[in-house]
Order: sequence, then C-alpha cells, then structure tokens
Amino acid sequence: MSELKRTPLFHLHQAAGAKMIPFGGWEMPVQYSGILEEHRAVRQAAGIFDLSHMGEFYVQGPGAYDYLNRLLTNKLAKLEPGKAQYNLLCREDGGVLDDLILYRLDKEIFLVVVNAANIDKDWDWFQSHLPSAGVELINATDDTALIAVQGPHSEEILAKVTPVDVAGITPFTFQKGRVSGIDTLIAATGYTGERGFELYLDASEAETVWNKLLEAGSDLGLVPVGLGARDTLRLEMAYSLYGQELTVETTPLEAGLNFAVKLDKGDFIGRAALQKQAEEGIKRRLVGFKMIGRGVPRHGYEILNRNSEVIGAVTSGSFSPTLEENIGLGYVSVGEGQTGNHIWINIRNKAVEAEVVPLPFVKPYYKR
Repeated sequence: MSELKRTPLFHLHQAAGAKMIPFGGWEMPVQYSGILEEHRAVRQAAGIFDLSHMGEFYVQGPGAYDYLNRLLTNKLAKLEPGKAQYNLLCREDGGVLDDLILYRLDKEIFLVVVNAANIDKDWDWFQSHLPSAGVELINATDDTALIAVQGPHSEEILAKVTPVDVAGITPFTFQKGRVSGIDTLIAATGYTGERGFELYLDASEAETVWNKLLEAGSDLGLVPVGLGARDTLRLEMAYSLYGQELTVETTPLEAGLNFAVKLDKGDFIGRAALQKQAEEGIKRRLVGFKMIGRGVPRHGYEILNRNSEVIGAVTSGSFSPTLEENIGLGYVSVGEGQTGNHIWINIRNKAVEAEVVPLPFVKPYYKR
C-alpha cells in the first residue's frame, strides 16, 4: 500500500488535536471537537475546512474550449470568464468517472477541480484524450492549497482579511485578489448549502492564510471542521459524493443530475448512451428518505419493498444534526421512488421502515 499523502496544513491539524484518517489516498482530519459540534457551527456560525487534497488541473490554449466541451457533459457556451460550472466526466457508456467544478479563468484558460481519490485516474483520462496540438495540461495539485470558509458568518470573516468585495462573489462565480496579502482565487462553489467561499492559493502560503482566517473568525464562532461534518452537511443538501452516489456503474440521469447534462450541445463522450437512456427512461433513480423506525442507514445496506424484495441499496446515510432525524440517499427502482412511498432498510438483518421524501432534506441558505 502506497504511503498516504499529506496536505500543507497537516501539522496544524495535528497540533489542533484532530483525529486523522485515510481518505482518497490522503491523511485527513475527520473531526476536531466533534462532528455534531462542527456541523452545527457551519449551519449557525462558520467553519474552516482544509480541502487541499482535491486535484487541480489547468487546461489552456486555443483548443482548450473545444477539448473540454468534448470531455464534459455540461454546456460550456454558458461559462464566461469569472464563472464556475458543475460538470461530469463520463465514459462512452454514460458511467460517471468523476464529478468536478470547472472555472473559466480567461477565454483560453480553465481550472478543473477533481475529487481527491480520482486525481490519477482523471489525469490519465484527460491526457489520453488530448488533441495533437492546441491544448496544454498542467497538474497543479501538489502546488495548490484549497481552504474553504462556510457558514452564515463566512462573508464577514473573509472581509476582514481581503480588500475584495466578497459580497459580490455570488454562487458559482469567483474573483482573484489578495487574502492576508497572498494572491488567491476566491470562489463561491461550496458543498455545505451555506454561504461560503473556497480559497485557492500557493501551497507554501496555506498555513499563513489558515491562521489569519481563524484569528479573523475567533469572535464569530469560526471552528475547524473535518471530513465527518463535511459529509453530514453535504448529505443534508443531497449533494452527490463520488464513490457513493456516483460511480462508473451509475449515470448522471439516474443520479438526478440532468441539469448538468446538455444533450443538445453537440457531441461529447457518453452522449449517445445518455441520449438512449433519456429516450427509453431510467430504470432506477436516486431518492432521499427519512427513517421511521429506529436505526441509522449506512452505505451498502439493502433497500426493500413492502414484500421484502430487494429494490435497491443505500448510498449514504447518517443522523442529521439539523433535523435530528436519521436520513439517507439510495437508488431504488423507479416505481418505488415516488415521494411518500414507504420502503424498508435492511439494518443488521432487520427491516426498518422509512419514507421517501423530497430533496434536499435541508433548504440551502439562499432559499430559506
């Protein structure tokens, strides 16, 4: 087994008493003070996350637009410089290789941010589809730190350490500026459902910015947050996680991500298979459910119908700190996925009742 990678902030996590775990080939903090406390801090005040395990690829050159438009499912024509876009990387059969965020820095310069566990696989895929000329690929993962500040007080905290008008950075937009005197790309493409920002900067400057942000947020409830609360926060929003809701065995249409699949944009890898699936109809779909009986649904648990027949499987499940209920996501046959339908989760050989509910479980900040 290869040695786990460490982010530039690893020693600060250790000093803060974080519990460290392996995640996607990296040694990452899963919690500091506790998952419930950290989760509630993000919903009520603010949390700071080390996301430097994510992968960053620069794609540039006169052919960059056409190259990316062929690789990705969303319509890049809508993506102006200064904007970001949720996107999917698919195989020819429509299976999802990864979900990612694409930032357009300039007419011919793009930043692609991929999931940590998929960095090497994605890099190989990007390289294998390079045209003979017109596109340059740069893997900047090792040189880039990524820090997120999420929560109702995030804007106020960030405003203390940058001259940039952060109020003007609306969802899925970004600006370049200085944070604590350090060149930073400041984006609003978060994964928690709260107002927040992602800061891309040189890895060598990560400790300085992390400490300055903690200092700026000390009177506003800012706390460091690990992967545990990051997972419960994204689950309440029903945001897909690669390796759970999304795999090469699932398609974006089954996952309910139709908004990021533009079949009318022209050809892209996976288009024919997804077009066929759209015409014929999906056989299974991702649904959200709340437990009625006692028990926490976990990844891989069977989902049953009222006749005790297996109709699918749980992809993610947890106690929701916001709702104080046990919730989950899973794939079920289309006929069993209607809101209000009762299903049963096989928890340690016991069928525990649940109800299919509308998603997301918790409204994002801009809809409250």
